[in-house]
Amino acid sequence: MTFQEITDLIKVLSKSRLAEFKMKDGDFEISIKTDRYKDTKTPKIVSTNMPMVAAAPVPAPAPPPPVAEPAPVKIQEKAATATEEKADESKYIEIKSPMVGTFYRSASPEKPVYVEVGQKINSGDVVCIIEAMKLFNEIEAEVSGKIVKVMVDNAQPVEYDQVLFLVEPS
Repeated sequence: MTFQEITDLIKVLSKSRLAEFKMKDGDFEISIKTDRYKDTKTPKIVSTNMPMVAAAPVPAPAPPPPVAEPAPVKIQEKAATATEEKADESKYIEIKSPMVGTFYRSASPEKPVYVEVGQKINSGDVVCIIEAMKLFNEIEAEVSGKIVKVMVDNAQPVEYDQVLFLVEPS
């Protein structure tokens, strides 16, 4: 009996109502018991008397082809650019999502968006809507300033505390 056949047998027995199974075929012997009374569905192999069979050797996978790496100068340029962008964004105030839901930039598809990049806003202005459980919640700005960047696409799901807008304070 092969390993696959034993595995298939265990699967069949785990779905059945049998509590114990014994089988003998020549010098092969298997006994499987389940703990049906302890609410476990996984059968346990109690004993096997099976001659050992050597497994066929598995060839090692071929190594992946070498990948050319970019020049170190370009890596340094990318790192510097990312650092500059991070520094630029650090001076902005983030408007974050107060809940999990779907982000909408306007009240309906026919209506204009609440805020555009470059637009000045005041504290208390509605900047977007987040729909959660069929309720549409207006999100108000907690700071006055200018919208610098919209971080989420319209009708996209958002997580709690996800950045929605970057605002340059006034």
